[in-house]
Amino acid sequence: MYGEREESGFDWRRGGAAAAGLIAALILMGMVFLVAFANDEREAALSAERRSYDIALTVRNVSANISRSEAALARFVLDEDVKTSGSIYASDWELAGYQIRQLKKQLRNDPAQELRIAELQALYRIRGGELALAARAAIRHQGQTGIGYFYQAGQSKTLPRMDKLLNEITASERSALRARIAQSQVFSAAADRFTQYLSWLGVVIGLGAVFLGVIAVQALRQNVASRRQADTESERAERLESRVRERTQELWEANQALKAEAEERQAAEAQLRQVQKMEAVGQLTGGIAHDFNNMLAVVVGGIDLALRRLNGPRREVSLHLNNAMEGATRAAALTRRLLSFARSEPLLPERVESSELIGGMTDLLDRTLGERIKILIDLKPDTWPTYVDPHQLENAILNLAVNARDAMDGEGSLTIATENVTLAANQVGDIQAGDYVQVSVADNGCGMSPELLERAFEPFFTTKPVGKGTGLGLSQIFGFAHQSEGEVGIESIVGKGTTVSLYLPRTDAVAEVRLHPAAQTSERDIHVAGAQILLVEDDPRVRTATVGALEDLDYEPVSCGSGAEAIELFNSRPFDLVISDVIMPEMTGPELIKHLKSTEDRDFAVLFVTGYVGDGESDELRGYELLRKPFTVGALANAVAAALMRGASEPPRTSAAAAKG
Repeated sequence: MYGEREESGFDWRRGGAAAAGLIAALILMGMVFLVAFANDEREAALSAERRSYDIALTVRNVSANISRSEAALARFVLDEDVKTSGSIYASDWELAGYQIRQLKKQLRNDPAQELRIAELQALYRIRGGELALAARAAIRHQGQTGIGYFYQAGQSKTLPRMDKLLNEITASERSALRARIAQSQVFSAAADRFTQYLSWLGVVIGLGAVFLGVIAVQALRQNVASRRQADTESERAERLESRVRERTQELWEANQALKAEAEERQAAEAQLRQVQKMEAVGQLTGGIAHDFNNMLAVVVGGIDLALRRLNGPRREVSLHLNNAMEGATRAAALTRRLLSFARSEPLLPERVESSELIGGMTDLLDRTLGERIKILIDLKPDTWPTYVDPHQLENAILNLAVNARDAMDGEGSLTIATENVTLAANQVGDIQAGDYVQVSVADNGCGMSPELLERAFEPFFTTKPVGKGTGLGLSQIFGFAHQSEGEVGIESIVGKGTTVSLYLPRTDAVAEVRLHPAAQTSERDIHVAGAQILLVEDDPRVRTATVGALEDLDYEPVSCGSGAEAIELFNSRPFDLVISDVIMPEMTGPELIKHLKSTEDRDFAVLFVTGYVGDGESDELRGYELLRKPFTVGALANAVAAALMRGASEPPRTSAAAAKG
């Protein structure tokens, strides 16, 4: 009886172990199936994600090629150059059509997207017909007709509808992409979790193998059949372990593949960012070329007409020369705005009481804005002083007031206010934490939509009609604010108005208040005839023109083209004033003046002339007079007189001829 109970108990343990092994095998198979299923679903989600990226890139390429094609057609209509602009227009337009067909193939399994693609193709054909009229007119050299057709095409609603369809396609794919990314993350997490479970199951299987080994030892004491059964269980366990190792290797390989795909996606994103950067550079370059060509057309046309009528009525010659001078002045103003936007315009900062400065501008604002604009001034009496260029600050406020007038269509209420504010880091743009003076200009005009606000500070972007603005006003203000270590902010509500605020850093510095001579509009009464002047200018044409202007002003100039020649001339004879260009090869203007000041005990005045100041050179110009290129004879006279009166402690020397006169 005892032996039978012992054998029965042993059979029970053996049967229980076998049942446990079978259950573990079934669980293992289920886990392996779940891991395989999760990996397959993750691969499918990643494939769909890559497809969405490809579609988004194709949509961007379609939009970019259409924009480049129409830009090339615009140049073709203007200059009628078939080999360059015309061929670029045709190739980019055909490339856009080919990419739309590729987009159709990519979206052939999406009914909603297929409808958009079909409409996009129809609009593409309609748009092609609209642009073809301007292209054919340009090929036939029908200049004004081509421009008229191109203008009609620009007024068409076809292009905005195409842009809207492209945006809808991109938005739909982005929505699908987010769902696919979420799905991929879910299955990735499930695969990782199942793998962890599989590891624990391996531990359990190992313990079960030990238990089966014990049972096998006991079975060897009973009979050979028990040993065979134990051997069979052992072999099964080995096969399971082998399968686990193989599956683990597959999971590792899948993980490596995912890493490679992530690297490819990063490379694609970097390429997309580069494309966007090049588009921005192209827009900036096109805007500069467009505006400069317009201004150069005025200059070249005025000078050409003046040359043709030199023997004609003086009034007509003067009219054309004045037109040329106006075009050149506008080009110089555009260049200065570009330098301000690039933060390369040399500033002449000083302690400024903003309330006093704005209070002194009321008459100028009244004359500029007109009687239909009501100007409200809200200046806090305790406004902090700031250290900025007062001329640039006046220009910024005046530009903002003119923009506000245009936004109100010439009639409304304009408010200019000052306020002391303390800002945290990055509270407005990328501003540093500290105390600032807020100068705000608010209007009750049409306001700006969020889309326009995002592009408000882009160079050459404007909502004004053609010929009414260059699109550099806010860009110049942006550059001035950042160059003054401040920031500019803008708030707007459609239909209610816009408020633009300048944030200028507070200062306690005490500086001499003076008006820069180059900014004055009238010539000085102070003039020293016969003063000895050394002119250092590397450009021979600018040098010749400046020498002629100085001689007309009754000065005695001596010119040279480099710093080495200037040092040799300076050592050979005395000079009252040294006029030097800032940017020169081999030796810059500040380096030349520093050398002359360190090696000579003679007292002489200094005037710097520049069209651009490089990095690190603006500080070396402080304490000297500065004249910006291009300049008029009147501005040169003002700057020379100011430099002579400011820089020399003794009266300037004059020649014998001048003394006799």
